[in-house]
Amino acid sequence: MGKGSSLYFGKASEAMLYFSSIGCSPLIAMNPAEFLIDLANGNIKDKSVPSDLEDRFLPRNKSVELKCGGPSHVDVHEYLVEAYAVREAKSKRTKLLNSVMIDVEPKMLTTLSSRIWGATWWDQFSVLLKRGLKERRHEYLSCMRVTQVFSTAVIMGLLWWRSDASSPNGIQDQAGLLFFISVFWAFFPMFTAIFTFPQERVMLAKERSVGMYRLSAYVVARITSDLPLDLILPVVFLVIVYLMAGLKQTFTAFALTMVTVFLSVVAAQGLGLTIGAALMDVKKAAILASVIIMASMLSGGFFIQKVPVFMSWVRYMSFTYHTFRLLLKIHYGCSGPDTESDSCKSPFKGLRLDWDATEIGCPTPTP
Repeated sequence: MGKGSSLYFGKASEAMLYFSSIGCSPLIAMNPAEFLIDLANGNIKDKSVPSDLEDRFLPRNKSVELKCGGPSHVDVHEYLVEAYAVREAKSKRTKLLNSVMIDVEPKMLTTLSSRIWGATWWDQFSVLLKRGLKERRHEYLSCMRVTQVFSTAVIMGLLWWRSDASSPNGIQDQAGLLFFISVFWAFFPMFTAIFTFPQERVMLAKERSVGMYRLSAYVVARITSDLPLDLILPVVFLVIVYLMAGLKQTFTAFALTMVTVFLSVVAAQGLGLTIGAALMDVKKAAILASVIIMASMLSGGFFIQKVPVFMSWVRYMSFTYHTFRLLLKIHYGCSGPDTESDSCKSPFKGLRLDWDATEIGCPTPTP
């Protein structure tokens, strides 16, 4: 306050910064309180003269300067009052604009959203789903891929032709078949999925740059379009192997086997998509996927039954391990309290899965 007029209003810690911003700062070491009192009295001795004040009140030649003696206390006071008034006007204008923007912002966001996304999320998903099915059906159901799956199924069926599960050796052979099924349908979809995002990266970036669709709609449509295509080949594969190898001949066992393999396919595909999206490099993704598949296969419970304690956690992170256990349980295990009773239909009573780190126990043939 100076001569009844406000020169500054605000935090005391910011007073020196304010007066420095308008060109008034001490030229020598000075107590802030003394500096403010001098400004309130219009005294600018030992203080910098603002350029605006100098242009308005100081003469431009030395002779006039000697005559006038520089800006008077009244001139300094008027300058400080005017500077504070300008500051307050800017502050009020900023607050007014902010309040207007707060009211207008929801409408602007709504307009911007409708302008960027010309279609709803569901419409985007539907279009991307149809496009994905049309594009990938030729890739998934290509002649080479169908031949690969069909020939593998036939070879497995011939090798395990009418395998007999009535003896320990026979059940061990069938366990090898089930383990290969769990590994094959983990390896196959994973290495197919890791190429998805690296190959579509350029197209995705181009379409997203012009706001064609939401990223969430693309991801959900991509996964959904793959699910029915991923189910076709496993069904064909299992029908051939199941009939030729002579696995448990019940519809329930076949249906549960199908569901188990399909869940394994979904898990492997999800892991492959994650690896591909994280690395965005086909070579690096393939190397990492091969390491994961090898670790999952080795810890799956077929090659080694007794795993060291400090490595026992690995098998529980392996979806091959869980798939193999479920397949063994479906074909050779008896669930419920009737496991030891005569009502158990398994050819081996007392079969234990994952008991004492043993995937296949030592069964005793039923009489």
